Amino acid sequence: MEFSLTTRQGPVGPVIEVAGDLDMASAPQLRDRLLEVVEAGAGAVVVDLTQVGFVDSSGLGALVLAYKSLREREGWMGLAGVRQPVRKVFSITSVDRVIPLFETVREAEEASPAAVR
Repeated sequence: MEFSLTTRQGPVGPVIEVAGDLDMASAPQLRDRLLEVVEAGAGAVVVDLTQVGFVDSSGLGALVLAYKSLREREGWMGLAGVRQPVRKVFSITSVDRVIPLFETVREAEEASPAAVR
């Protein structure tokens, strides 16, 4: 599957849909997109990884960098639709202890501090 990024506005902030492998070739594109939405003032971001089957250290780095940038601005980021092979990488590296994982985009949006309760 060819790598692609789609950004849409969700109810609590941008939802970035990622498709394809998230590796050293594609991670810079994700990093740049995430930093764009952070710099544009997003307070909550959901990254939809439903169509991602592989993540390497570059992909992890892009996600962690964006997470840290958001936290510095008192923002929030959640990862949705994380498939088992990717979830395993997040578990081994403890990324799942830092960035919250959700089954669906909707669950992530509902868990966001920006969600209207």
